Amino acid sequence: MLRRETAASPEQRAAALAGLRAYQEAPRGRRRRLGPVRYRRGSARLRDYGAKGGSGRPVIFIPSLINPPFILDLEPDTSLLRWLAGRGFRPMLLDWGTPEPGMRDMDVTAHVERVLLPLIARLPEPPVLAGYCLGGTMALAAACAVPVAGLAMIAAPWHFGGFGAAARADIAELWRTAQPICEQMGLVPMEVLQTGFWRLDPARTIAKYVTFAGMAPGSAAAASFVALEDWANAGAPLTYGAGRQLFEDFIGGDMTGRGAWRVGGAIADPARLSCPAIDFVSLSDRIVPAASAANLPDRRDLGAGHVGMIVGRGARTQTWEPLADWLSALPTPR
Repeated sequence: MLRRETAASPEQRAAALAGLRAYQEAPRGRRRRLGPVRYRRGSARLRDYGAKGGSGRPVIFIPSLINPPFILDLEPDTSLLRWLAGRGFRPMLLDWGTPEPGMRDMDVTAHVERVLLPLIARLPEPPVLAGYCLGGTMALAAACAVPVAGLAMIAAPWHFGGFGAAARADIAELWRTAQPICEQMGLVPMEVLQTGFWRLDPARTIAKYVTFAGMAPGSAAAASFVALEDWANAGAPLTYGAGRQLFEDFIGGDMTGRGAWRVGGAIADPARLSCPAIDFVSLSDRIVPAASAANLPDRRDLGAGHVGMIVGRGARTQTWEPLADWLSALPTPR
């Protein structure tokens, strides 16, 4: 990709490679520590960010199965979870963990039914669900299957037909190439998924490393770049079942948008929600286009991108504060 995109500019290629080398060799500092584990379900963990596991209605944040969950707790000044905890909420983070060998056929549906719903059942009261990216898709399905106090979707796809014919064809070709070896392994490695992300905007992928090459080593900007790129380039593999369902049924067949996804004995359908719900949609999202949103009645259109709406410079005013206001306005438990 680098050779193709920089064929007319050897200088840009050299700068991108210098930036990549600088990223690889950058100091990482202390190892990240996520919130303490409150409940376990197989390889998954529900981490409690409330003050000393405090009381109050839980707000379960559900990240995508793709990439690690720590995008919601990236750095001290870009941690949505710790910011909410400091304002009296009880955020909890679903850490999906690493798939075990016996989980190869566990699809997205099974992740909701066999992990998320049992964890919800262990809580003393119905929680609020807040799902990011594919986690929002899964959160909506859970909210249709069991009683919850509210649903917040953040950059979450639902109408996969909104990805557009060209993008869906490109993703289908990627899966056609990768599927045989993934089936043999029983896993979809992160490298397969990352290749798909790079295809969305190869010029931008290269440009960010060119920019990093010019950053002062050890600067705050450089440290933030490294933290975000470490997240973007990391992550446990998907189970083969989850990858197959995501590529074939969701992206290829728009199962969710057609109203054909049944989870926990119920059809997952935004129109069937019985709880307060809000949908934060990015109008500049290159990963989850706005046209794929669930279009909940309370929809908030944002200018920040897919990742920027969580950790970008405008995240606090565009996403964090409106989300906190919405949570505060929810009916109190009886």
